Amino acid sequence: MKASNHDSVYIIAEAGVNHNGERDLAFALVDAAAAAGADAVKFQTFDAARLASKSAPKATYQKQTTDAAESQLAMLKKLELPKEWHADLQAHAHRSGIEFLSTAFDTDSLKFLCEMNLPFFKVPSGELTNGPLLWQFAHTGKPLVLSTGMATLSEVEQGLAIVAHALVADREPANLDEVWKNWSQPQARARLKGHVTLLHCTSQYPTPWAEVNLRAMDTLRAFDLAVGYSDHTEGGLISVAAVARGAKVIEKHFTLDRSMPGPDHKASLEPDELKAMISQIRVLELALGDACKAPQPSEWDTRKAARQQVVAARDIAQGSIIGRDDLTTARAGSGFPAAALWELVGTRSEFAVQAGEIIK
Repeated sequence: MKASNHDSVYIIAEAGVNHNGERDLAFALVDAAAAAGADAVKFQTFDAARLASKSAPKATYQKQTTDAAESQLAMLKKLELPKEWHADLQAHAHRSGIEFLSTAFDTDSLKFLCEMNLPFFKVPSGELTNGPLLWQFAHTGKPLVLSTGMATLSEVEQGLAIVAHALVADREPANLDEVWKNWSQPQARARLKGHVTLLHCTSQYPTPWAEVNLRAMDTLRAFDLAVGYSDHTEGGLISVAAVARGAKVIEKHFTLDRSMPGPDHKASLEPDELKAMISQIRVLELALGDACKAPQPSEWDTRKAARQQVVAARDIAQGSIIGRDDLTTARAGSGFPAAALWELVGTRSEFAVQAGEIIK
């Protein structure tokens, strides 16, 4: 994973299935992601027949945004990204200056994506508990971004344990005991650092404000891994807030038109909104700074003009003992700092000083 600079938040513009099965729309989404300033544009690669059975129900949000009488399988079939589009989309993305990514939802799709030399794999929330597929993801050796929507903390840990096993084993585990035995070794857990990023996520489209729970990002940091946020809320505010809380990766759905038919358009940003969100994140990155509390370059002139120094409150004769009533403070640009006033009380004045002049 490589952002526009080493310390920059990596922003994934999630096209997902918002291409609606239309090739021209898919390419237009790449253009929109690049124009908005995203680091990567991401699609979804799946075989609908392998992903969902004929009896699989739709989620409530899918029923609200698509034909409620249509099965999940029928909906997904229309949203497949044909394999023959992938290479052209990747080349187009690279010409546009961004990375091409896609998420696999089955083993064959993962094998196909392995041939495309993607920089990393994103594991969707629904597959975090799919041990066999997660193991295959990890066994590729590619860096992983794991989304944790719908998950308990114990499910996140189990997912990480499976990843750690896949990084060292030459075969799938015979049972979970084998996975946990490997996880108990500190060196197994250490392998994940720099290799896995955890994304906090709420798998509802759009996510209600009260269910965002950004503080869960702090809990995920217990695994000592980079943490980010996969955002399904309306607007870009929560993504910006997640960066303020330390997110290293942001994933945000976008569309060319929120009124288009399809399950994810309603919870997506339109191009101008995506561009505005990314711009706000980049400004916020500058504003976050480096945590060192010290005067900034632009403050030095103000510091000199705004801070007060010790001056004479009234005329002071040469050789006289300086009393507290002889001194006050004012902005003078030079001289003793104001806090030195107390130390000057009781000393002998070496010079005659007029009221308002600095004490030398």
